[in-house]
Amino acid sequence: MDLNGKKIAILATHGFEQSELEVPRDRLKKAGAAVDVVSLASGEIKGWDKKDWGRPVQVDKTLDQAAATDYDAVVLPGGQINPDLLRVEAKALKFIKDIFEAKKTVAAVCHGPWLLIETGIAKGRKMTSYRSIKTDMENAGAKWQDAEVVVDQGVVTSRNPGDLEAFSAKIIEEIKEGRHTQRSAV
Repeated sequence: MDLNGKKIAILATHGFEQSELEVPRDRLKKAGAAVDVVSLASGEIKGWDKKDWGRPVQVDKTLDQAAATDYDAVVLPGGQINPDLLRVEAKALKFIKDIFEAKKTVAAVCHGPWLLIETGIAKGRKMTSYRSIKTDMENAGAKWQDAEVVVDQGVVTSRNPGDLEAFSAKIIEEIKEGRHTQRSAV
């Protein structure tokens, strides 16, 4: 168990792409990490599974209960709805930015990098995303690449559900490396 003693936050709300929350969550737990689903409100959040609503997932902590100092990394699932709802929430953006500024791992897949645009993290970094937001990423100053996983000093990004195994493996690797002290702040 490579990640024993490590604690990971998956920040999501309604409309997260089902597999983009569940696959990393399950791989991180299998690697020994404690994983909390963190959201805007308590209870359950409902996923989006390809073309219709998916299964609900239990929220472990609300943003009001979660502190960036408690976590070694944050994972940001995509789907179109989830990151669009989160990117207008100041508490969500602060949580992500606090983890980033502590030089911990930040990982986003699909439309999740919209949150990295809103926090300023995307600027000047090598990244990927779902292809429909490539222009958004480039306009925000990201150096966009079409690859299954792109890493820039502990910021991990992937394109879509087909990349989830590589995405999850890279998150585990980056967390094992520890804080990314060479990373500059935004």
